[in-house]
Amino acid sequence: MRSSPLVVIAWVVCLLAPMPAAAQHLYCQPCGHAFGQVQVGSSSSYTFTLSNTGKTVLRITSSSRQGTAFSFSHLTFPIKLKPGASFQLTATFTPTTKGYQVGELALHSNDPDSPLYVRVHGVGVSAVTAQLQISPSSLNFGQVVVGSSTTLQATLSASGSAVTISSDGSTSSEFAIVGFSLPVTIQPGHSLPVTLQFTPNASGNASGTAGFTSNAVNSPTVAQLSGTGVAPSQHSVYLTWQSGSGSAVGYNIYRGTNQSGPFTEINTALDASTNYTDNTVVSGTTYYYVTTEVNAQGQESGYSNEVKVVIPTP
Repeated sequence: MRSSPLVVIAWVVCLLAPMPAAAQHLYCQPCGHAFGQVQVGSSSSYTFTLSNTGKTVLRITSSSRQGTAFSFSHLTFPIKLKPGASFQLTATFTPTTKGYQVGELALHSNDPDSPLYVRVHGVGVSAVTAQLQISPSSLNFGQVVVGSSTTLQATLSASGSAVTISSDGSTSSEFAIVGFSLPVTIQPGHSLPVTLQFTPNASGNASGTAGFTSNAVNSPTVAQLSGTGVAPSQHSVYLTWQSGSGSAVGYNIYRGTNQSGPFTEINTALDASTNYTDNTVVSGTTYYYVTTEVNAQGQESGYSNEVKVVIPTP
């Protein structure tokens, strides 16, 4: 028997070459950000731009995150990026505790170098709280004739952060805050003068408070006020003086109860004459008087010599 001829079958296998690694490439510059110091409970954001620098469509399929103080803008997967296309990714730092903190977002894609890491860090610091102080916090106007007024100065100071005063008021009709325009903002480390006035409507001791409402944590900020209303005296003080430079258009008259001051202006308008009668003196009180002259430009001279007057006791 003759044997059958040997048949040889050849198989040709064709392997498809893989796509070059350079075909997809997810790129960002920078891929990290330092938030610096951020107050606990506050937030700070930064936006990254991510691009496909490859030659074919890039698919971002998922992400993973580290760092509880950091959040990233909502990502809906898959994200497809054509060659040259880009999208924005926003990172937000919201510290809940003090100290240095780090975060990281890993973006997984068909990039051969996947994942791409976006790294962030920042420092949580204690929240700065606004404080408003008034100095002095207690003012005594002394004896004031019923129906007349006297004023004292105080200073409002801000610390921590800016303070915005929205309203003010007094608990007594005999005390008032005068010449103070609202709202007003005082920057931290700065101060603002405020004038307080006492106008007794009856004889006897009077007390009250002046308060300032603001965004400060210690709002309202309060000053304690006191004074004594006294009945008008049967006495008066007549003052006269000589003009100084000769160019004065008027004069101001000041009175105090201590030698060398402090002095308070007692005339309600510029006095054009060289004499003045003070009808608001209190029996048994010693007063000290000085005057100043004012020229046409509104410039005021220094104090004149001081005059002491003792009001008799009835």
